[in-house]
Amino acid sequence: MSETLFTKIINREIPADIVYEDEQCLAFKDIQPQAPTHLLIIPKKPIVTINDMEASDKELIGHLFWVAKQMASEMGFASDGYRAVMNCNEHGGQSVYHIHLHLLAGKPLGWPPYTDTLKV
Repeated sequence: MSETLFTKIINREIPADIVYEDEQCLAFKDIQPQAPTHLLIIPKKPIVTINDMEASDKELIGHLFWVAKQMASEMGFASDGYRAVMNCNEHGGQSVYHIHLHLLAGKPLGWPPYTDTLKV
């Protein structure tokens, strides 16, 4: 995997507003927030897409969701609700090819998220 923007954030080569870090992951504020609270939770292990996850990554991926739950509780929006989502590849909306969990909160989030482009 080539170095990504997220790898550079992990390595402190570029700045980010980091709100959480442990030995497995890092969470920081999205620079183009789509909700009042929009965090990205990224594993320190580089995994390109959801399709590239291996069986040995199951615990790590679960940890990302556990961190999202903890952040929601600590930041005070767990009971109001939030969205935790990963995008995969171009049609799924992935823009950085290092998996990341979006944590969005602070306003009602509609579904489907992009009704203007939905054609069934």
